[in-house]
Amino acid sequence: MRTARTVTALLAALTLTGCGAKVSDAPDGKQSEAAGGHYPVTVENCGVRTTYDKAPQRVVTNDVGIAEIMFALGLEDRMAGYVAPDYRSSRDDKGEAPWKSGYGKVKWLSKKEINKELVLDAKADLVFAGWNYGFGEGNGFTPEALKKLGVGSYVLTESCHNGTTGKARGVMPPLEALYTDLETLGKVFDVEDRAAKLVEGFKKRVADAQAQVPEDGRAPRVFLYDDGKDKPLTAGAFAGPHDIITKAGGDHVMKDLKDSWVTVGWETVVDRDPEVIVINNYGDVSAEEKKKFLMSYPPLANVSAVKNDRVFVLDYVDLVESPRNPAAIAALAAYLKGVRER
Repeated sequence: MRTARTVTALLAALTLTGCGAKVSDAPDGKQSEAAGGHYPVTVENCGVRTTYDKAPQRVVTNDVGIAEIMFALGLEDRMAGYVAPDYRSSRDDKGEAPWKSGYGKVKWLSKKEINKELVLDAKADLVFAGWNYGFGEGNGFTPEALKKLGVGSYVLTESCHNGTTGKARGVMPPLEALYTDLETLGKVFDVEDRAAKLVEGFKKRVADAQAQVPEDGRAPRVFLYDDGKDKPLTAGAFAGPHDIITKAGGDHVMKDLKDSWVTVGWETVVDRDPEVIVINNYGDVSAEEKKKFLMSYPPLANVSAVKNDRVFVLDYVDLVESPRNPAAIAALAAYLKGVRER
């Protein structure tokens, strides 16, 4: 068994060598004009510069939003598979996301936690995941650990460690993180034109949604509820919901938290009195069950959103960094417009 694993690791190392991912020695990340063609190309991801001599051929992604970034860029043929729970939103039939066809083209490797064995079995040359989106110091699944196996990594920009506490995540506004990943991966895979068109289209959709927001300065206070009964898990300034809420015309009540996904106390929620609660719909606890809890939880009885039954539901893949963020902004903007008019 040990011999088989060793052989697999060596094969993965050879695959990575073929994809040519290595730490760049170029101080400014620029490549020699004499190299010719698109490659080699150097990109920066979460503060780390990496040079690619060619596009990765066997990418494994973790989580639905990350898989859909690859699908949106048309990179299904560069993927060895994806890891994701069986979220309804990732395989819906509503036709809202053109990337759903990617799920039928790319192998679903696992519904469970990504691990080194799975990556090696898939003969991956690159893992696209994020901190707390697969990567974690506690589980030993890190870019450094994969590098020792000869496998490269790309870290979701929403999840970059920001360096203030060692645990906090986020280095730029959420939508900027999405655009950054699209543009950076466009360079890595030589699909820069496709990436530019996506970013342009997303920016237009966001601008169109914002154009419908009244300019009266009235921004309903909005709280994002992910899960948790003793203490709620919510979104700070660097998670997707922050831009989704603010660009939809709302006032994100946890905007002062310089982190991505964080846990707060219910007393903080009561204190900030949200007028609207957005529920993150995923997992075994349905949105209906979450709403039932919120509406019946005594400490929240006098919170405006609860008193007025103003609860809006978005799917997990709408709220984490993904190509569905702009559509989520448009949907929430329409709901908040109705809140203002009541």
